[in-house]
Formats: sequence, structure tokens, C-alpha cells
Amino acid sequence: MAEKPAQEKTEKPTERRRQKAIDEGQVARSQELNSAGIMLVGIFVLSYMAFNSMSEFTSMAKYIYNNLSSIDLSVSSIPGQTLGIVGFITENFGIFFLSILITGIIANLAQDKFKIHFSQKALNPKFSRINPIEGLKRLFSPDSLVELVKGILKLAIVGYIAFTILREHVVSNQFWVLHNVTVAEMMTFLGKLFIELGVKIGGVLFIMALFDFAYQKWRHEKKLKMTKQEVKEERKQHEGNPQIKSRMRSVQKELSRNRMMADVPDATVVVTNPTFIAIAIKYEPKEKSDAPVIIAKGKRKIAEKIKKIAKKHDVPIVENKPLARTLYKTAEIGMEIPPIFYQTVAEILAQIFKEKGNPLTGGNVNG
Repeated sequence: MAEKPAQEKTEKPTERRRQKAIDEGQVARSQELNSAGIMLVGIFVLSYMAFNSMSEFTSMAKYIYNNLSSIDLSVSSIPGQTLGIVGFITENFGIFFLSILITGIIANLAQDKFKIHFSQKALNPKFSRINPIEGLKRLFSPDSLVELVKGILKLAIVGYIAFTILREHVVSNQFWVLHNVTVAEMMTFLGKLFIELGVKIGGVLFIMALFDFAYQKWRHEKKLKMTKQEVKEERKQHEGNPQIKSRMRSVQKELSRNRMMADVPDATVVVTNPTFIAIAIKYEPKEKSDAPVIIAKGKRKIAEKIKKIAKKHDVPIVENKPLARTLYKTAEIGMEIPPIFYQTVAEILAQIFKEKGNPLTGGNVNG
């Protein structure tokens, strides 16, 4: 038997499909954008604080060199010396490390419109991550080929930029005169060269990272796409099988109708159209504010059934077309009749009680 061809994923992912992907840790992100952003911010911060940091390091080096004979390097002094070095690095490079940390966080959040997602499933161990067969499949997958091309392109561009900048300085003889300058001047030159390389390379990498982010978004969206059958199945799971829901509605209507019919014998009067509509009204005068209540209503077959039950239990049936039609349209089961119909209904009830020899003295439907 021939297998059915696989359906193409042509439908946009539903919100439930997107949320499922988020729960599993599948979010479109570009690591290239994070790296490029951190590199640029790091270069700018270093260029801003380079002079002060270099002065501090020079002072520290001079102090150590001039006091080598008096510095205590015993076992007991190591913790204190270590804390001093850590404090020195923190004081001079704390802003640098903090800026890199903040940049990394912002770069990650910005890629998902500053929404924070926590996925427990992404932390769960998966056998496929250590399965060598799955690893080989990933190694020779189209995604791996794209990453390889990206890596080669990035290496070529970075190499070209670095070569261009260094060649410019070589041609201008700036490197050949370094042996005649002081250490401070040499460090200044190398620092400026480092910053120039970092800014230009970082800028190009950042532009490439923006394209990579767009690609990752497209790739993620493509992976989330669904077939028409998947959309249909998801809708069934979420909304329920239409046939089952229809059957449940039918059962609920039947139960409600049965309860309504069980109340008809307690009605005081049934107002009819006379053949099309039937309204069962119950009136039990207890207080002056009591009003008649509609306990059953229906059209066609249901109206016939209401009249049949009413006749069986000697419930009076009164024909009043305008009243029956209006009550059917405006009033629901369990509601008191609207005040506008008090007079009409009171006349009908008064006639019924008179015929039964039970004058209407227990209450007043006019309220």
C-alpha cells in the first residue's frame, strides 16, 4: 500500500504552537549579535578608561619593582595579597566587566522584544544531545553548512580588515620608528591600533550579526510552520471534537427541556398562539410584590407537548396571540413577566380563579 505523501508546512504557526516552542526553549536568537554587541561596547569602554587604567597599572608596576625586597610573600600573606590584587582589578576594570554583563543581558532580551522566558524543559537532559548518530546528522545538516559558510565569511572579512589597517601603518613607516620611542609612547600607539582594529572589525561583525538575526528569525518561523492537518488537529484538541460538542449540546438541551416539561403540571395557566406557541405561567400569590413567573415556553412540537401535559393535569389553556408572541420573544424561563403585561395577565388569572370558584384574594399581580 502506497504511503501518503507528507504534507507541506504552508500554514502560519498558531499561538499555542509558538508557546509550546517557547516552553521547550526554542526561541530565535543570534549568538553573533550578542558577541558583536559585547565586543563593540567593550572596545568603547576600554578606550574611555584606557588612560587612567594604564596610569594605575604603571604605578602598581613601579611600586612592586621598587619594593620587591620588602614585599612579604609568605604563606600567611598570600590571602591578603590576593585580595589586594582582586580589589585593584575590580576598582579599575569593574565598569568594563559590568558593561559587558549588561550588554549581554540587553542583547538577549532585545532579540525577543524584552520578554523573559524560563523553560524547564530546556534544562532537562536529552539523549539526542549525546547520541553520536544524531550528532553526525547535525554535523552534515543544512544548518551546519550555513554556519560553516558564515564562519569562513567572517574570518575572511576580519582578516581583510586587519590586513588593510596593518598595511596602512606599515606603509606609513609607523612600525619602524617604534624602537626610537619611549615605552609609554609605544603603548599609546599599540592601544590606538588595538582600538581602531576593534571598532572597525566590531562594526562589520555587528552588521553581519543583524543579517544573521534576520536569518535566525526566518529559520525559526519556518521550523514552526504547520501543515493544514496539524492546524486541524490542534483546533480539535483545543476546542474539542465538533461532533462530540454538538452531541453534548443536544443532551444539555434535552435535559433542560425535560426539566421544563416536569414543571408544566405546576403551571397556573398556559397562554397559546393557539397552535404555534405555548407559554406556561405559574402564579403563587404570597405577598403583594409577587408576580407570575414563566416556567416553560416553546414552539411547534414543544408547544404541542406543553399543551398536552397541561390538559393531562387540568391546567387551564388560554388563547392570547399578542401576549404569547411577545412573552416568547422578550421573556426567558424563570423570569417574572415584565410589568407591562401585569394587567393582561391579571385579567386572565382573575377569570381562571373565578371559574374555579377561588377568587384572586391572596395577592395582586400589579404589585
